[in-house]
Amino acid sequence: MNKTTILAAAGLGLAQLMIGQLANAQQKDTLQLKDVVISATKNDQKQSQTGKVVSIISREVLERSNGKSLPDLLNEQAGISISGGNSSQGKDKSIFFRGSGSGYTLILIDGIVQNDPSSISGTFDLRLFSIDQIDHIEILRGGQSTIYGSDAVAGVINIVTKKGGPKGNTIYGVASAGSFETYKGTIGLNGGVEGFSYNINYTHLKTDGISEAVAPVGSTAEFDKDGFKTDGVNANFGIQLDKRFSVNPFLRYFYGNYKIDEGAFTDGLPGNNSILKQFSGGFNAEYKLNTGKITLNYSHESNSNDVNSSFMGFASNFVNYGKMNVIDLFYNQKLGNKLDLLVGIDNRKTKLITDTSNPTTNIFAAYGSLFLHNLSVFNLEVGGRYNKHDQYGENYTYSVTPTINIIKEVKLFGTVSTAFKVPTLNMLFGQFGANLNLKPEKSQNYEAGVNFSFADDQFSLRVAGFKRDLTDAIVYTTGYTNQGTQKFKGLEVEPAVKFSVFNLNGYYAYVEGNTGTVDYLIRRPKHTFGITAGAQATKNLYISANYRYFGKRFDTNFISYLNEELPSYKLLNAYVEYALAKKRVKLFFDAKNILNEKYSEIIGYNTPGFNFNTGVSFNIR
Repeated sequence: MNKTTILAAAGLGLAQLMIGQLANAQQKDTLQLKDVVISATKNDQKQSQTGKVVSIISREVLERSNGKSLPDLLNEQAGISISGGNSSQGKDKSIFFRGSGSGYTLILIDGIVQNDPSSISGTFDLRLFSIDQIDHIEILRGGQSTIYGSDAVAGVINIVTKKGGPKGNTIYGVASAGSFETYKGTIGLNGGVEGFSYNINYTHLKTDGISEAVAPVGSTAEFDKDGFKTDGVNANFGIQLDKRFSVNPFLRYFYGNYKIDEGAFTDGLPGNNSILKQFSGGFNAEYKLNTGKITLNYSHESNSNDVNSSFMGFASNFVNYGKMNVIDLFYNQKLGNKLDLLVGIDNRKTKLITDTSNPTTNIFAAYGSLFLHNLSVFNLEVGGRYNKHDQYGENYTYSVTPTINIIKEVKLFGTVSTAFKVPTLNMLFGQFGANLNLKPEKSQNYEAGVNFSFADDQFSLRVAGFKRDLTDAIVYTTGYTNQGTQKFKGLEVEPAVKFSVFNLNGYYAYVEGNTGTVDYLIRRPKHTFGITAGAQATKNLYISANYRYFGKRFDTNFISYLNEELPSYKLLNAYVEYALAKKRVKLFFDAKNILNEKYSEIIGYNTPGFNFNTGVSFNIR
């Protein structure tokens, strides 16, 4: 009996059990998505109050995703495509958000900017965070530079970590094992006493993985697997000094050791590896006034990537180091019942550490926004930002977001905004093609759509279209230079249905663009869609399945250096969870496709098959 037959039989059995229990099942999810507070707007708005296109990956979804990684989850969202997201967890990941290239999506952790000054694009590495350490995720689509500055061109992803629990102590964790000799464990402790709370957790992940290189056509060589092991610690503390003033320190550390190959068709030598290290520490402080609040965020972050390889003539040991310090001070004030004010200043200092020099850059900004809400059927957000960079000088951004609630169930929204991305340290001072005369990349963004919500949010549909024009795009020719214009446009459709014990969530995303040299986007399909179906089959049993389609796209053949069209492909994932007494212990089983994506530009997709993962999660008070 093959795997397909086994999966089909298991699915039929679960379906029969689910139908038999349907009459007695209860819908437990009483929290409406529209009532969730969006902290990433810096004004603690409910989703129903903002015209921004926001998606929430809730705590409930995260708890039912124990077999997945952070890139896996993000890759299931409309408009987001993760290069390498369907491959080995150890493969490097790049975020393509609404057609943008890597580096145009800003990552936040608890509202604080994350960046890797040692990398070419400055992008935060998604492999550095385990979903076991996350409470929920907020995704803001479109240009958000007015609030968050550089890199927030295509969107912002805010990762909200787990915080302290109720009084007393709670031990929680996850232990799992799966295909390719994969083992993962998380152990955490949270709780609190009067005026103090804490959450400390540690995650270890190890796998043999799959080979990311493939033998050339006609070769019978067997390449070794490219496994990895990672360790991550996340600690959050809450100190309530009085009823108005609180300080919340945090510490995070990550270590990852990844085996790497020499090239697309060349296996790695025994010592080939990449060692990633990341440390960040800081605090969030809040002082509440009668009708306002002062917030101060501070973060220090250091990153290193130690590459041991002879690929493309690199030295046997090639190390990148980077550091960043972020200070963000902002003030919220209610100006009556219908008007809120946000004003703030922030400073972002980055440093690149090399064998020959330690260049730094600094960008200071002042920003402000007005939020007019519940004025009959009309809401409006207006904001602006001033930026001062120590290399290129000054630039400005703005954002205007009106919404109209035609009736309670129908909301029209739109945004006109600008955004920007500063040249990175490697572009300004690096070893290859550095150019101190680079200007920031700038975008003009347009967005419009409609949101329908009926039957107390049991049926919802959001349709959003966008257009983005990027100027002064930084490209590499004989060196880095500002050259040309890039244009993007697209459409996103997101239906959702909840009835009885069932929930269905789907999306369709269309994107196309012109990068100045070609009229298509590399590695970004025009058409993608997906659907997730879940059911609380019994009081203790939950099952779900996820189907995704990725359309044709172009990629570069690194033998001929020509762009070639690759065929479409489909993925099917399944998840089963059974909760034991009092639901403090849950058994889960996850099955998903895993693909060799790294060199798909030449070989197409090599599908090892389903990757199975099974384990237990627990919460003991």
